[in-house]
Amino acid sequence: MTAEFAAALPAVLVCMAICVGAVQAGAQQARLLDHAAAAARLIGRGDAAPPPPEGASRRVGSGDGLLCVTVTAPSRAGGLGALGLTVSARSCVLDDTEEG
Repeated sequence: MTAEFAAALPAVLVCMAICVGAVQAGAQQARLLDHAAAAARLIGRGDAAPPPPEGASRRVGSGDGLLCVTVTAPSRAGGLGALGLTVSARSCVLDDTEEG
């Protein structure tokens, strides 16, 4: 019984770490999506948007009457950002600042 438990414990711990990392990445992506949506609304109206979350970068693009904001940050889930994994979110709104 003890040998089987000792053999299975590392696999269980790895599975738990993957699940926790997935929840952390999902929560980070939700925060980035909230910021992208708020920034897109503000910039689309011609107002100033707050700076992106710490460690994140924001890119604004427009075309076809839409203004899109993309926010990207290194993953904080279990140190996966050190491996180059990133989390990003994008939100688009009608561009009210466009002359037409």
